[in-house]
Amino acid sequence: MNETATSLPLILAGPILRRTDVHHIALWLVSTQELELRLYLNGTHYHCSNGDGRLTNLKVGPHLYFSLLDIKLDKPLPQDQWLDYQLDLKTDEGDWQDIVDITPSLLYPGQSSLGFQLPGHIGSILHGSCRKPHHDSPDGLVEADRLIERLLQKQDHADEDLPSWPSALVLSGDQIYADDVAGPTLRAIHDVISALSCPAEGFSGLEAPAIQSSQDIYNHPDCYYGREEILPKVEGNRALMDMLFEGVHKPVFTTDTAHNHLITLHENLVMYLMVWSPVPWTLTQMSQPDGLSEENKTLFAKQKAILKQFVSGLEQVRRLFAHIPVAMIFDDHDVTDDWNLNRQWEEAVYNHPFSTRMIGNSLSAYFICQGWGNAPDKFSTDIITQLQDALEHPGHKQHDDFLHLLISFEGWEYDWQTTPPLIVIDSRTRRWRSESSMVKPSGLLDWEALGDLQQKLYGNDSVLLVSPAPIYGVKLIETIQRVFTWLGKPLMVDAENWMAHPGTANSILNVFLHSKTPQNFVILSGDVHYSFVYDVELRNRNGGPDIWQVTSSGLKNEFPKKLLNILDIVNRWLYAPQSPLNWLTKRRRMRVIPRKPEGHADGRRVLNGAGIGLVELDKDGKPWRFRQLLTDGTALAFHRMEKHSRWQ
Repeated sequence: MNETATSLPLILAGPILRRTDVHHIALWLVSTQELELRLYLNGTHYHCSNGDGRLTNLKVGPHLYFSLLDIKLDKPLPQDQWLDYQLDLKTDEGDWQDIVDITPSLLYPGQSSLGFQLPGHIGSILHGSCRKPHHDSPDGLVEADRLIERLLQKQDHADEDLPSWPSALVLSGDQIYADDVAGPTLRAIHDVISALSCPAEGFSGLEAPAIQSSQDIYNHPDCYYGREEILPKVEGNRALMDMLFEGVHKPVFTTDTAHNHLITLHENLVMYLMVWSPVPWTLTQMSQPDGLSEENKTLFAKQKAILKQFVSGLEQVRRLFAHIPVAMIFDDHDVTDDWNLNRQWEEAVYNHPFSTRMIGNSLSAYFICQGWGNAPDKFSTDIITQLQDALEHPGHKQHDDFLHLLISFEGWEYDWQTTPPLIVIDSRTRRWRSESSMVKPSGLLDWEALGDLQQKLYGNDSVLLVSPAPIYGVKLIETIQRVFTWLGKPLMVDAENWMAHPGTANSILNVFLHSKTPQNFVILSGDVHYSFVYDVELRNRNGGPDIWQVTSSGLKNEFPKKLLNILDIVNRWLYAPQSPLNWLTKRRRMRVIPRKPEGHADGRRVLNGAGIGLVELDKDGKPWRFRQLLTDGTALAFHRMEKHSRWQ
């Protein structure tokens, strides 16, 4: 073993508990050496080595390995009880070590091993989205960790109104912000890439003459806070510039910028390590790069201070992920802002090799760090083999061939056979493109995907449906989005909602109206940077279904406070139950009953504050309480406001 390897930490991130049920367990782990693993669970040892059908070690570089562990269990796991598990690692020296001996901070107080529970039915579930490390707020995932700690020490918290053990943690989009990275984070990513000796990625032949390799990007004078200048400057690429860096021109709903957009494969992969583990941060000083303007020097210092607070909570986030099955799905920022917004966006971005590489690199990192663990059975040995070939040849034909395969892949949606089932949709890659205009937003699901969804719903009395964007949103904001779309500027306001495309809108509402629709329909969403709950009742259909739109956003992001207060007040005025405007803009024959966040004024619909959502359900799968666990330690419930209901 060389000197570099011995000076690096063995484990960089994980373990993260992924798709886990009575018959399977999946774990994700990142290390600086190729590992053999040994899992002890439910009285059985499982020895796992690379390529044995249980363990895949993806080699990204000489000191960067992603371990994907998927075990079909010899006997079913018991439900509704604590299950210890032990994960041993065999290092290059041939020694076996328990991971908690390497990282004791993975354990909760009073616990001697890792563990989890598999409730027989979902009594509670945690959900959240939109976690931007340099947003100036605490981290909602830290609050989720505090809840798990209290549940493990119930005897010490007998006076608290605690839920049952959460069946899963659902992350419904924007787990990373590939298009909005703080300068210090990007600097840290480059330090980690260097420390791990990741190979260079070739960029020749991508119509960017100044960029022949990833090293040209890292050494470019515009690498920090100016990456829009790195793209080719020929006039024909003006549309490409607008699509990828439109964020800098959106004054209405966001101040995010794309000046530090991730580009290379290794930047995207290391970004996941930085948001899920404190260990990679020990490999960087976040030193200020040379050549920054005075304005960017000030910004760098401000972002660095915020990030230090973020890093201080990552031990708790890592601990949380090792003790609860984590379900994930992408939204746009996991890849890029406004990803696949409309036909104009797709034609501009996918018809240029440089931007195709950028999108493909982000999607590859999503596959390794998020997508695989949702449904390991979906990904064949052939796909994994092609992935490893691409990782070994960054920037070569094998790499680009795999990216094209991944960009055209259909199958990111999945479901977990919990009770009730958790059904997660892909609203980004199976879109219903507008035939009348290139600039009109695409529908979030095409007719074929909607048909697949309807088939999954049949035969269930209750379901939990994860839709990254709310199906029922704040009506005023959706109206503003429609106005900007009519003006031909959908990118200005993130004009993406279920009602923006007539085909998708009619089809998803027909799903709800179908006679075989489940009786209890809970929709978990994020995306919007504020939280709200709506009850939805169908007209002319006795007995249901009962629909709840539950939106929790963001984990570490918030809507501009003054603007949201104004929009919420105007929304109440314009779309009150007696408002003629409400009748003129009705969508379908449904009654929507908003819920008021606890402690807020009567009529208030939205809650603005970083935190995580908690939904509690009864034995029939019907939700009986909705709470947002805010990062200041308060838990606010949402109470039904019958008098503020309206027909749509």
